[in-house]
Amino acid sequence: MTPGTPRTPGGEAEDAAVRWGADSEYGVLHDVLLGPAENFRWLPTSAISKATLESGAKFDGELARAQHRELVSAYEGAGVTIHSLEPDPELPYQVFARDSSVMTPGGAVVTQLAQQWRRGEYAPVIRFCQENEIPIRGMITAGSIEGGDVTIVEPGVMLIGNGEERTQIQAARQLASWMEADGWEVRIEAIPGQFVHIDVLVSILAPKLAAVCVEAASGGLVAWLRGKGFEILEVSLEDAFGLGVNAISLGAERVISTAGSARLNEQLRSLGIEVLDPDLSMFTAGGGGAHCLAQALRREPAAA
Repeated sequence: MTPGTPRTPGGEAEDAAVRWGADSEYGVLHDVLLGPAENFRWLPTSAISKATLESGAKFDGELARAQHRELVSAYEGAGVTIHSLEPDPELPYQVFARDSSVMTPGGAVVTQLAQQWRRGEYAPVIRFCQENEIPIRGMITAGSIEGGDVTIVEPGVMLIGNGEERTQIQAARQLASWMEADGWEVRIEAIPGQFVHIDVLVSILAPKLAAVCVEAASGGLVAWLRGKGFEILEVSLEDAFGLGVNAISLGAERVISTAGSARLNEQLRSLGIEVLDPDLSMFTAGGGGAHCLAQALRREPAAA
């Protein structure tokens, strides 16, 4: 686990606030939080993983760990410092580090996960933040909300997915109230429960550039993004269920996607964006892609 930076004469709280945080999904990524792959196995957590299990496919733990090492290598090759959550054998989906927290400019928000096999993920996140002097902006108490349902569209604008299955409206409103108190615009978007999180439908990959499953996203959401000047890369419904939207920006026109997201990768490359595409098939079959597997801890501030 990589430690936080040394204190400065300005005081530890001030230094930590400068050191950690993100105001976008596309500012240059310097530090990322990953979960442990050694605990992972497929569980019937979503429509995607249920379909995998019903298909008779066999989980290969050794292959999953090898694929996770490939993801780690992609981050390291891009110059990103990797931090890791403490493994807990009772938390098989802890590898999807996106969901147990949300990073804001003011520090981390510790979320409340919905399913019993994920509920304890808050504890390693709190310990990690405390050990690394990462400010905790808040802890969700009003209901369940998961980090995959929270997207920073651009500085000062947040999108929260609400499918009720994972993120409940009370918790979405609690987070929204905190961000609105900081002067942010927040859109809470109802999504079909089978998509689990909004990052299965929408990913922000560069300034004014979004990948969207237009077939499943509401017309209001698509119009809202276009009204903000976003170019939309359309991803099919079939690809979305294969986590074909679920990519993460490294900033500076670089994106980590997956080898299976061929159509999105082709569109990104046609725009001159560098795409790193490790094989993450053991994880996408279990319901999560590149975006699900990581939580940004520190990004360079983006231009508003």
